[in-house]
Amino acid sequence: MRILAIDPGEKRIGIAISDPTGTIANPLTILPHTSRNSDAVSIAQLAERHEAELIVVGVALDSDNQSTIQSRRSARLAAVIRKQSLLPVILWDESNSSNKIIETQSLLKTQRRKRREPIDDLAATYILQTYLDAHGQNK
Repeated sequence: MRILAIDPGEKRIGIAISDPTGTIANPLTILPHTSRNSDAVSIAQLAERHEAELIVVGVALDSDNQSTIQSRRSARLAAVIRKQSLLPVILWDESNSSNKIIETQSLLKTQRRKRREPIDDLAATYILQTYLDAHGQNK
């Protein structure tokens, strides 16, 4: 089962897709944020084009697992995606996903020039992989 994951941001939206078995997450693309409605249409079209069966939207919770301004934005985006697609759309905690990617790049000694590039698709990949690991066939 293919799953599409979203890392929503104020400027860009990272998108990742799983392999057909739903075990490995891969970066797909980065969309520029325009408006909630047009973003939802683009996401629904990507999900359809890549034959996804589920859409996972990352939400950033605070250190007490409470809602934040960004998590409320993510929830509103998920609600609009549900109107654009027949696929199930779920929210998944993405707290610190971007920081995890930055840490990983540092550990891998990624060139500074490369580290300046947007990482939204990699953050979406991290979100998706944590979802897949938590809901894997071995669980």
